[in-house]
Order: sequence, then structure tokens, then C-alpha cells
Amino acid sequence: MGDATVVTSSWRLVEVGRVVLFAGGPYDGRLAAIVEIIDHKRVLIDGPSASADKVVPRHSAALAGLSLTPIVIPKLPRAIGNAGLKTKWNEAQVEKTFAESAWAKTRARKDKRKTLNDFERYKVMRLQKQKRFAEKVALAKVRASA
Repeated sequence: MGDATVVTSSWRLVEVGRVVLFAGGPYDGRLAAIVEIIDHKRVLIDGPSASADKVVPRHSAALAGLSLTPIVIPKLPRAIGNAGLKTKWNEAQVEKTFAESAWAKTRARKDKRKTLNDFERYKVMRLQKQKRFAEKVALAKVRASA
């Protein structure tokens, strides 16, 4: 018999303490934590936040409308109350961790792009052309010297 190596999966599991991001609905783009698993399709979530406009009240939500993030609040008890969750949320620095992630930066970039008007989109296009031209010139110099 050969040796078997067991490697943990890199999947994001639905677990108590997992931070989720709303993918639509009235709480689109807000963060919350899974507090309790109701069944294989629904979870109880609560989203304390430092800013009042990003708070998610405790309610059940379908997993289909949520995106699981890689952030997990460690050792979160099942069905923890709002005050306890808020302290654990702040200890884990969930909002800061998510804001520093590539996912959040990409979302912010896309949101900023959506708000541009015609002239601003034109300026972005011109800057991209200038950047491409500079790269092309630099590459031509490298090829010529080689």
C-alpha cells in the first residue's frame, strides 16, 4: 500500500463565524457573519458595522444570495447575541481586513468606473492609449538593444 497524503480543501465552507458579502437585494455590498445554520439553503446572519449605513440586521438569508469570503471570525459561539458578535467583529477587524483585500479593491474600482460620465470615460481611454504607447516604445527599445 502507498502512503496517502491528506490535504485540506481550499473551499470556503459554510460555517458559524464565516463572513459573507451580500450579492444583491437591499443589503447589496454589505458584510455580515453567519451566526447559525438553519438548513442546507438558509443561514441566520447578523452584520454589525462601525458605520450605521452598513449595518445588517439579524435575519435569515438564502445562501444563493450570499458570497462567502475567506474571512472567518475565530471561535464564534453558535447563536451569539448582537453585542457579543460586535465585540468579536471588532477584535477580528473584519471590515479592515476586507477593505485591504483584492476583492474589495476590485469592487471599489468597478463602482467608481460605473459613476463616470462620458468625458471622464474619454479621459480614461486616452490615458490607457498613452500607457500602451509608452509600453510599446519601451519594448521596442529592449528588442533593438538585444
